[in-house]
Amino acid sequence: MANDLTGQTIALAAMFQFAGGVGQLAKTGHIKSEEFEVAVKSLFNQNPADALDVYGGLINLEEGLSFLIANLSRSPKRNGDCIRYVMGILHLQKQLTKNQAMLEVIANRLDKSRLQLEHFEPTHENVIAGLADIYTDTISTFSFRIQVMGEYQYLQQTRIANQIRTLLFAGVRSAVLWRQFGGNRLKAIYQRTSILATAKSLQKELQQS
Repeated sequence: MANDLTGQTIALAAMFQFAGGVGQLAKTGHIKSEEFEVAVKSLFNQNPADALDVYGGLINLEEGLSFLIANLSRSPKRNGDCIRYVMGILHLQKQLTKNQAMLEVIANRLDKSRLQLEHFEPTHENVIAGLADIYTDTISTFSFRIQVMGEYQYLQQTRIANQIRTLLFAGVRSAVLWRQFGGNRLKAIYQRTSILATAKSLQKELQQS
């Protein structure tokens, strides 16, 4: 089992990876299929052995670790939109945690969506449409909304809109995991150096594997 700081770092890396995916879809209309699949599968993995199990291993968070390190180290590669999406995801998670009825609705609907996996691949448009509907009917009803910036030609497409909602949904799920490992905004500020060091250690471990 990962220690608290490692678990927090893994969950943060996932949030940055999914937030980065939102930006890519909104601006280019594309995302790597393997990265999108990691997000989808994380929504259905509700009883993981540890933090990494949610994402199928460290190899599946390579992009997220890079995003996290770039943004925490204040490098020129920092992405303002990505940071804004992550902050928005954390805010939505905080609101969701206070709403037990909504949490139960999400859990029940995810159970029903899981049945689709018996007939379709995780990234099939039917599965994604179902996940996007759950997000729209629950988390998206909060007064706070994440404003996604991108090209209108992509944002107006149903397929891309559903993928973006699914990524945001997965981001909120990762924020829940982050909280479960003891993460909060104050710690994120005061433990930035420790989280950055942990992320770099995980990245080094990945490079050496």
